[in-house]
Amino acid sequence: MRLFAVITLIQELFQVDNLNLSVNKREITGKKVSELRNDGLTPIHMYGPEIASNSLQCDSKILDRVITDAGTNIPVTVNVDGGEQDNLCFIREVQYHPVTNKVLHVDFMKVQVGKSVRAQVPISVIGTSPAVRTMGGTLLQPLLTLTVEALPLEIPKMITLQAELLVDFETNFYVSDIELDEGVNVINAASEMVASVVAPRVERLESEGGEGDEAETNVVGEEAEESTGEDSSG
Repeated sequence: MRLFAVITLIQELFQVDNLNLSVNKREITGKKVSELRNDGLTPIHMYGPEIASNSLQCDSKILDRVITDAGTNIPVTVNVDGGEQDNLCFIREVQYHPVTNKVLHVDFMKVQVGKSVRAQVPISVIGTSPAVRTMGGTLLQPLLTLTVEALPLEIPKMITLQAELLVDFETNFYVSDIELDEGVNVINAASEMVASVVAPRVERLESEGGEGDEAETNVVGEEAEESTGEDSSG
């Protein structure tokens, strides 16, 4: 059953003053960038449709905080060498060390304030569904992010859905249930499921009736077949 009630939605919009990043031009390239990391600096790369590619570097600890706060859907104002020009960017790729999980390299894509961009917005289902609390169900969330297209400063930071609205095993969250501000367009298919609660396995088998018995029979049959094989081998 589709959920036609209005879903409680929290949208946190980017505030320019909150995510500023000061960087410097980078002269060291290639294998020598490991020297930067030893000095507490991380190599970064800034590119865009109307700018030349820039090799840059930044304080690693500050960059780590920005990555955590911005994700890939919140713009970051990048300033190079204290210059007058600020660059509005999105984090597009973060490379991590396979063992230590330390940030090795970050790509920033510069955008224009007046041009729409696509971004992946995280979806969070908060609270406890009555179907979980009183019926023993399990909450499933197959869709973790929503792809949207909007102006850079209008992209939501997070989409938060209330699990309390999933009142039974027939009620689901679909993309079509999510209401966003005007100007924020959803790219995902409207029929795509966001979250649902599934019944306990025992209850599912009981509700299926004969099919449940058949499923149990199949399992028993496989076990019996293995047992027969063991007896014959003996």
